[in-house]
Amino acid sequence: MTRVEDPWTADAHAVADALPDGVVLADAEGMVTLVSAVAASMLSIPPGAGVGQPLSEVLALRNQDGDQWFDWNRPYDGLRTRVAIPEQSWILSSGTEVLVTTRLVRPGVSQPVSQVAVVVRSGRGRERLDRERSDLVATVAHELRSPLTGVKGFVQALLNRWDRLNDEQRKLMLTTVYADSERLSRLIGELLDVARIDTGRLSLHPRASDADALVGRVVASVQAGTARPIEYTAGADLPEISVDPDKFTQVVTNLVENGVRHGEGTVTVALEAVAAEDGAPGVAGVRIIVEDEGEGIPIEMRRRVFTKFWKSGVRGGSGLGMYLANGLVRAHGGTVTIGDAAAGGARVDVMWPAEDHRPDRPGAR
Repeated sequence: MTRVEDPWTADAHAVADALPDGVVLADAEGMVTLVSAVAASMLSIPPGAGVGQPLSEVLALRNQDGDQWFDWNRPYDGLRTRVAIPEQSWILSSGTEVLVTTRLVRPGVSQPVSQVAVVVRSGRGRERLDRERSDLVATVAHELRSPLTGVKGFVQALLNRWDRLNDEQRKLMLTTVYADSERLSRLIGELLDVARIDTGRLSLHPRASDADALVGRVVASVQAGTARPIEYTAGADLPEISVDPDKFTQVVTNLVENGVRHGEGTVTVALEAVAAEDGAPGVAGVRIIVEDEGEGIPIEMRRRVFTKFWKSGVRGGSGLGMYLANGLVRAHGGTVTIGDAAAGGARVDVMWPAEDHRPDRPGAR
């Protein structure tokens, strides 16, 4: 890069060269005064070759329609109140996509442009984001299609063969349709909760609740839908806990169903009181322990368990269960940890505070 003494110092050039994005500066006459090392590499020009050349020639970028960046944006023309050009997607001569953001420097309000500062950034980050969005759409579509296919098939059979079906057959089909619709409703609810957790808009309505009763109902419900044995034990002197009952039930359901779906053998669920720290009277909360007898979760994979749409193996599920469980527990001020079960499978520990420990609760500091 050619060093220009005025107005930039050597230190300013060094800073420009050290930036991860390319930088191109032009003066009031549209002549380039600086091309950083990254920008020169992106634009496929030798270091320093662009300095003193027109910005329209140095910034050789085109869009999908073949329009040139300079002619399209006309940085020195237009309204005199314009001070920036928002980020746009452009194509280098090599065919690579870049994201371009421009600032129009004016010495005063409504004064002509005295300097144009252009930042050129690689488009790979957006490409990765687009791929992640595509993966998200594909995952959601797959999860929605499965129960919808069942609903459509049974409804069509009922419509076409109603007179040939007996009451028992009709009841079985309608029961299946109801179960699939419940699955759809739950998946949509999970997706909405994920969005609320991500945006910090999750609404909780905690109240004093009986953890034993809530966990017992969840275990009975999951047990009714599987042949796998589920053992549940509850310790003595369990305190009431401050929870949103619906969210607490959702957490426990996800943990138990994960144990059934991904584990082996018997799934054990235990509920025990957790003593207060430092010898203080009373209890700090309750601990929910869910264990299975499968292969467990390797240590290096345990962090990934709490990411969205993470799945292990080929078994079903939306991949949202552990992400939601972790998010809902943390929203209540609790914690979720993963370890090894005594039988060799996975162990999930949930510490749920007895009192309202939400980080954003009224009066929290």
